[in-house]
Amino acid sequence: MANLDRQIVLIQRKLERRPRGNARAATLSRLAVTLKRRFSEQGVIADLDEAIALHRSVLDLLPASHPDQSNSIHQLALCLWRRYSNQATMDDLDEAITLARAVLDLRLPDHPHRVTSLYSLAVYLRDRFLQHGADSDLDEAISLHQSALELPPTSHPDVSDLSHELAFCLSKRYSKQAKLTDLDEAITLGRVVVELRPLGHSKRPASLYNLAVDLKDRFLQRGVDSDLEEAISLHRSLLDFLPVDHPDRSDSLHGLAFCLLEGYRRRGTPSILDEATALGRDALYLRPLGHPCHADSLYNLAECLKDRFMKQGDNTALDEAIALHRSALALHQPGHRNRPDSLHGLAFCLLEKYRKQATMTNLDEAITLGRAALDLRPMGHPRADSLYTLAECLKAKFVKQGGISALDEAIALHRLALDLRPSDHALRTDSLKQLVHCLSTRFEKQKAAVDLDEVISLHRALLVIQPPGHPDRATSLHKLLSYLWKQFQTRAMMGDLEECTSFG
Repeated sequence: MANLDRQIVLIQRKLERRPRGNARAATLSRLAVTLKRRFSEQGVIADLDEAIALHRSVLDLLPASHPDQSNSIHQLALCLWRRYSNQATMDDLDEAITLARAVLDLRLPDHPHRVTSLYSLAVYLRDRFLQHGADSDLDEAISLHQSALELPPTSHPDVSDLSHELAFCLSKRYSKQAKLTDLDEAITLGRVVVELRPLGHSKRPASLYNLAVDLKDRFLQRGVDSDLEEAISLHRSLLDFLPVDHPDRSDSLHGLAFCLLEGYRRRGTPSILDEATALGRDALYLRPLGHPCHADSLYNLAECLKDRFMKQGDNTALDEAIALHRSALALHQPGHRNRPDSLHGLAFCLLEKYRKQATMTNLDEAITLGRAALDLRPMGHPRADSLYTLAECLKAKFVKQGGISALDEAIALHRLALDLRPSDHALRTDSLKQLVHCLSTRFEKQKAAVDLDEVISLHRALLVIQPPGHPDRATSLHKLLSYLWKQFQTRAMMGDLEECTSFG
């Protein structure tokens, strides 16, 4: 620090002896670069402000044809971007982007520093996308990073940085546009980056974390267990690097808790759920009220506790889950991207509480919240869970109060949910069973042959996914036989009787 201070004083003295010309421009540039270095170490914004002013003075002194013109513009853009990162002034970022475009125009494909210009402009555009969400900025950033990586490897200052940034941008585009090809490429690049940043590399933790997040997202789309296992392994490795007071530790705790919860939902191992819950509590402790990710940790812990209730019937876990979901929903105000999840999570928990206590206020609130969640999950959005939960709420209302309209709506919603859960979906069986239950209930009330026909068709579909040896096959067979017998009694068709006897 003292050495930098001395350098600045010496350069300032030299500047006093060089009042004009190219020598003055070079000295001004050197002083600006040194002030920027001191800002990086000490964080005094006045140093950065002065560096920006000095770079502007340099550009006033240099003719447009001067060989140092591109470097001066590049340095000014870099300082403006650093000030934007510190103060979030969009005018600085916009000017940095304009200047970076000018630098790129001056550094043709054979220029030794073109890759740096491509990389810098891409980073500035990425930051503007993160502020404004313009797809055009993100698309251009991706294109620039790809162009940089296509240059000869010897010209790359750091292939790992280029690959890391491109992976990050592709991941962001996937989050907006849901193109799995972007996510696949981000994962491929992320693995390359991890290889290029071995143990001890200062940027290895960021690489591990981003790759883990991308693998988790792909698991949620494709359900491949190996992606989830790799994400869990990466999060565990990352936590080994991060001390208890590290500012990024809460992100890894939260990420690992989320992945373990998904692992529990796949395998049902109680110890995995216990660990997910404990990690979720640790993450929430490190993300108190006011932390930008406080609501995410509230929601994740609520989901862990909800699953504990579903597994163990622990009423205290359900009550805590409801309280946490309410807190998360209060933070996920209208317009927040996670509001639908909070609405649905609270609706689900209130439905379970109603099933335990039969308090209509819980059920009425669950229905209201369920409708609100569904309204925010239009066609094309992952909405099967919202359809299913609201259908179950309406079925419960019918059972409690009667009123065929609630049952009719529950049937319509269960049909929609079933359409969104194809033959290989983990929850298709649940949708089939609950739709059968609703239709059979309506048949017993109204004796509509069309309902009985659909019940039989759905039971046949159940048997397809419950082959011999399945623990629920015998129950499904018994119910199918009983409905076929009812159909025979109604229509007296020998085909129904023959199908009954064929089962044995």
